[in-house]
Amino acid sequence: QLQLVESGGGLVQPGGSLRLSCAASGFNFNVYEVGWFRQAPGKEREGVSCISWNVDNTYYEDSVKGRFTISRDNAKNTVYLQMNSLKPEDTAVYYCAAVRRVAGWVSCNPDLYTTWGQGTQVTVSS
Repeated sequence: QLQLVESGGGLVQPGGSLRLSCAASGFNFNVYEVGWFRQAPGKEREGVSCISWNVDNTYYEDSVKGRFTISRDNAKNTVYLQMNSLKPEDTAVYYCAAVRRVAGWVSCNPDLYTTWGQGTQVTVSS
């Protein structure tokens, strides 16, 4: 059974940091593209950052470039999202998702992703 479990969310002050983790089980993680998506109240789900199966390609949404870093450890079947310099507008439910895809470029279109975690809340507030 394909499963993704997120952890690491919480409440943080503006300018603070959080590290999200996404643990995968039940499938060959090494041939899956993985991404982090977020959805704020009243807004559509958007791709925040995605990483290719072989780590060679990454995507960052413009508003998080220079602040967020995505990484993956295929030996541990885990993807991470390090979030620094957090802003109130980063507040959302963050989801991890995966799609079996081996390509020369990475896509962060949520419609492409087939397996989703349950989400973890990130709140940035003073």
